[in-house]
Amino acid sequence: MVNKFRRQRNQISPCAGATGRGAPTLTTQPSCWRIGTGSPHWFALDIATRFRYDVPPMQPDIANIFPELEKDLRLLHTTGLIPSQGIDELIKNGHVSAPADWPIGEDQIQPASIDLRLGPVAYRVRASFLPGDQATVRDRIEELFMHEIDLTTPAVLERGCVYIIPLLEELRLPAQLSGKANPKSTTGRLDVFTRLITDYSKEFERVTEGYKGKLYVEVVPKTFSILVRQGTKLNQLRFVRGAPPPSDAALDQLHSRETLVYLEGDEPADAVISKGLWISIDLQGRDSSEIIGYRAKRHAPLINLDLVDYYDPTDYWEVIRRPSNRSLILNPDDFYILISKEKVRVPPNYAAAMVAYDPSVGEFRIHYAGFFDPGFGYGSADIKGTRAVLEVRSHEVPFLLEDGQRVGRLLYERLLTTPKKIYGVDIGSSYQCQELSLSKQFKRL
Repeated sequence: MVNKFRRQRNQISPCAGATGRGAPTLTTQPSCWRIGTGSPHWFALDIATRFRYDVPPMQPDIANIFPELEKDLRLLHTTGLIPSQGIDELIKNGHVSAPADWPIGEDQIQPASIDLRLGPVAYRVRASFLPGDQATVRDRIEELFMHEIDLTTPAVLERGCVYIIPLLEELRLPAQLSGKANPKSTTGRLDVFTRLITDYSKEFERVTEGYKGKLYVEVVPKTFSILVRQGTKLNQLRFVRGAPPPSDAALDQLHSRETLVYLEGDEPADAVISKGLWISIDLQGRDSSEIIGYRAKRHAPLINLDLVDYYDPTDYWEVIRRPSNRSLILNPDDFYILISKEKVRVPPNYAAAMVAYDPSVGEFRIHYAGFFDPGFGYGSADIKGTRAVLEVRSHEVPFLLEDGQRVGRLLYERLLTTPKKIYGVDIGSSYQCQELSLSKQFKRL
């Protein structure tokens, strides 16, 4: 086992002239900029083409990495999240790659992220870990290894167990690009705890600028055992250039222009903005239904993630009906699906992320799957917002939730430019216009 890992260990060496691990080299010429990444791929953009647009010139490194973006844009930020067409460019130019027999598919590209796929093997380990700056992920797997699971055929990941799975996708990022990851919505609604890990990392769910190497995902099914296989998509990755800081003033201006929050009846609502956009919990429900949430049953049957609209929810979930006092006590270690009172919107040139745990509002965690795509709550018919379905767990002690209580914050982040793909039914999004709903594997109640 040890020798096997040593033979397969990813070796990373800096490119010629680099100033750090895998850093690109930058050279200039009178008529173009060129970027080298230690590979035969390089891209140049004639400066003269920029003067066709009545906008500030692109930064040279952006133009070199995303030459196709400049053809379409009228407004451009020099920092922000990479849109879908930029991700296509990263794939085309070898910054994101996969094995030849498992090429990256168009269905993996989302408005501001890429879906990542499980590789052919999973490793059961004794404990979760971060490798730290002196070790690779495989170094730590060697230390904590229990057994290996073949994912080339469907296999069971047992609840309560920790698995490390190499992903099919690998990265060779330019020095100015980093990444941030999150579970997919379906993964979160099944209480599958999922975190991205990279070699030499000190932090989960983050890819450092200029990272070159393999990607791994830690998978811990917390409530249900799940059936997965090579190619299953559990998490997603966003790419970001620079680190534009969140700004409450900018978010307030965005709300004034776009209206980010609506209430029942499509009435615009006042936005509570303080280190992000706050949302509250709905324990009142709608007049048409007394159901305000679901609590997962313990020792439920296995869930095959490939199946859609298949399972009877009553085999897996207990219905929570509207409480007479409009409050709910969260039991420690129980898993709940609840919903926000507000309907929120994410403009097409922005994306958002939910802060999963904020001790200032209580000892509980909401929303494992924190990414909200550009166009969430918008749609082609100018949708007046969509509710946020929340995955909720209390930590260690029972905790009282009351109707309308603030439970989380949405952080909005701008994109470099508007993506060609927008969240909605046209690209197969499962949860646009959602009310209280379980993951797509379950039949609708």
